[in-house]
Amino acid sequence: MLNKFCKKPLYEVTRTLARVAMGAEKAELVIKNAKLVNVCTAEIQEGIDVAIAEGRIALVGDAAHCIGERTRVIDAGGQYVAPGFMDAHIHVESSMISVGEYARAVVPHGTTGIFMDPHEICNVCGPEGVRAMIEDAKRAPLKAMSNVPSCVPAVAGFEDTGSHIGPEEVRQMMAWDGVMGLGEMMSFPNVLGADAAIHGELAETLKADQVITGHYSVPETGAGLNAFIASGIRCCHESTRAEDVLEKMRRGMYALMRYGSAWHDMPIIIRAILDNRIDDRFACLISDDTHPDTLVEDGHMDHIVRCAIKEGLDPVKAIQFVTINPAACFRMDHEMGSIAPGKCADIVFFSDLNDIRVSRTIIDGEVVAEDGKMTVEIGKAHFPASVYDTMHVGHPITPESFKIAAPEGRTRVKTRVIEIIPNHVGNYEKLIDLQAKDGLLEADPAQDIMKMAVFERHHATGTVGRGFVKGFGFKKGAMAQTVAHDAHNLLVAGTNDGDMALAANTLIQCGGGLCAAADGKVLALVPLPIAGLMNDLPVEEMAALVSSLSGAWREMGCMINSPYMTMALIPLACIPELRLTNRGLVDCRSFRFVGLFAE
Repeated sequence: MLNKFCKKPLYEVTRTLARVAMGAEKAELVIKNAKLVNVCTAEIQEGIDVAIAEGRIALVGDAAHCIGERTRVIDAGGQYVAPGFMDAHIHVESSMISVGEYARAVVPHGTTGIFMDPHEICNVCGPEGVRAMIEDAKRAPLKAMSNVPSCVPAVAGFEDTGSHIGPEEVRQMMAWDGVMGLGEMMSFPNVLGADAAIHGELAETLKADQVITGHYSVPETGAGLNAFIASGIRCCHESTRAEDVLEKMRRGMYALMRYGSAWHDMPIIIRAILDNRIDDRFACLISDDTHPDTLVEDGHMDHIVRCAIKEGLDPVKAIQFVTINPAACFRMDHEMGSIAPGKCADIVFFSDLNDIRVSRTIIDGEVVAEDGKMTVEIGKAHFPASVYDTMHVGHPITPESFKIAAPEGRTRVKTRVIEIIPNHVGNYEKLIDLQAKDGLLEADPAQDIMKMAVFERHHATGTVGRGFVKGFGFKKGAMAQTVAHDAHNLLVAGTNDGDMALAANTLIQCGGGLCAAADGKVLALVPLPIAGLMNDLPVEEMAALVSSLSGAWREMGCMINSPYMTMALIPLACIPELRLTNRGLVDCRSFRFVGLFAE
């Protein structure tokens, strides 16, 4: 696969690299006296030099003969150097910031490349939203390699989105600069069922010789998993059990082990590596979704690597899982992912192998960050008008919009309730008796049950799904958010109809975002005017807004980690067990609509 993400393609600079390696020409940059984390052989080599020219590595070893009068020399002083870190699966939109601002946040932490799946903005704005993300990435040195969203909507027929992606759109977008493959194929039932449209998307990706990324979220590792992989899908990030990881790797699938702001699967599923004597070349570490406060407080891939090391993973292996392995997954290991001759000069420096804190980041042979700060300028964002003004609910939302009538003549009603699992993407269907009052069912904070609703907000269809959710701990108030995967309709949940209406209308007025309200007052607001998903504010300002929101959730009684992200998955109709979309309750085991009342 031709690499379009380096300073210059290899075919243009082979003569220069050969001459620099031989000393006939002098290097532009030489790193001296480093401890090389050699991810090719899983060893540490001491006293290593690296000579760089034209954005690529010319020599690894003794580079004394590569140094000339104009060569910049960096004495590593015995520090470790490793390939730049890569995130093999990330939704930048979940960080609520632009791609350029995201780069400013992650590059100082050693991230030099990401494989982003912009299906969040695609669900709202279609292909033009994806193009806007690709264009925005160009203002930063981060190598933001994009995948074409595959499932818009996530599961056809169960929700309403702002756009639609099919085989023809995939065919056209595969030719775009900046595209590396197909985004996560969430519609696994249609893959297994040989649906013509879904397999048409797979076919267009394979015709373009691109990589297909996956989303296989059921605990079935037999015929279904085999069918999924046989359809050309190369990797999957939806493992929640160690056996899922093991069986995927045994079938030649890259297992992307997730550790994001809200999803902490990695400590569980990494046991597949730690407890088995296996070759782990198919293992990667990823973030999937990371909030701005996490980026500011903890970091990015460096943080995930540190967490994996704490779980017992060998540090060199942890580095392989964010360098050469993801590069191989996307068939880019001939260009990226290792410090070796000919490869892109994407390099990070750190002092402690067991507690990796990146002190310097180099991309394409240029120092772009030192001591936690960018050393190069990132231009201003310029998003097109088409990604703004995306709130089109089309009808007033009042407290009456949230009324749920009980079956006639019933005072106690066995009701389907969604129960969340903190720090995990899955949930449970619970059958719980709710007490009717004056013919209506209400939230029941005593049982930790909130009322919720999902309003279609793209085409003013007026459709709305209503239900109940358990596990957030709200004692009062309500929340609303347009970050509601993957259709990103207007999601509202709360303990009373008045606060729910207030939170919903606040977001309609500001163009989308996240809002918490209680006792008739807005407690916190995170405005996201770009598609209702992002803001172009600096990451520090967004982190402060999100921190304020977290405080409001705690004030209302919610103490779980990243609650707004857990809430955001309530409408995602491709992960078991029970979800709520604007069309109603979906049983995500049988993929059928079910009634709110179980009797």
